[in-house]
Amino acid sequence: MSVQVPTRRLNDGRAMPQIGFGVFQLPDAEAPGIVGRALRAGYRSIDTAAIYGNERGVGEAIRAAEVARDDLFVTTKLWNDSQGRDAARRGFDGSLARLGLDRVDLYLIHWPCPDRSLYVETWKALIDLRAEGRARSIGVSNFTTAHLERIIGETGVVPAVNQIELHPHFQQAALRTFHDRHGIVTESWSPLGQGRELADPALARIAEAHGRTPAQVALRWHVENGLVAIPKTATPSRIAENIAVFDFALAPEESAAIARLDQADGRIGPDPESFC
Repeated sequence: MSVQVPTRRLNDGRAMPQIGFGVFQLPDAEAPGIVGRALRAGYRSIDTAAIYGNERGVGEAIRAAEVARDDLFVTTKLWNDSQGRDAARRGFDGSLARLGLDRVDLYLIHWPCPDRSLYVETWKALIDLRAEGRARSIGVSNFTTAHLERIIGETGVVPAVNQIELHPHFQQAALRTFHDRHGIVTESWSPLGQGRELADPALARIAEAHGRTPAQVALRWHVENGLVAIPKTATPSRIAENIAVFDFALAPEESAAIARLDQADGRIGPDPESFC
């Protein structure tokens, strides 16, 4: 496929595709076929995690793909039970072994688990992994402003990425402002609100005006706001649909209508302050 996916420049100088393929809840046995289809459709960024239980299948798809490894951007994440400096290194080694790769392009702390107070120590382990070249970029996931301020203040190293729940009904404006001020790229998990956005009347009206789907409108909104999005689907038609968002643009009034969908209580997933 000749899909040209724009990229975001990370604060370490590397580039990350703005649309990636998420594999949350994708069974390991199905991962080779579905991830392989995504790669053939033009995706070059794959996002997995230790807790997803599908790193082996993702790695199999990568090795079978007719795509050069240097053209791919592979992300995985450290699960909560592997926090701590030594445990994090073991967790990383396990992910790398399951993927069958000698490096990943981005390695994230999956959740801060603030009650355990190990995320600074864990971040130091990721800094070491980056220095060794086995994690080319490092970042975090589900970190709040307070968590980010602490790791930056205690290590001097700013994450390249913070992957957070973000969709039109939960836009996280204050956290995104902090990211922009510190050169952190915002990556959206659940960019379609676990399907909630597909039924929104405002998105439906905009989609009809463009001859698109509500999912494409929501993902286009992410792209135009400088966000990285990782929609997950196992449906072949939607795999193709979700990456076909680079040949239309939202009008200013359409972007404003989407901005009005934001809700303070729009969170679907766990609260980072208490989840672990």
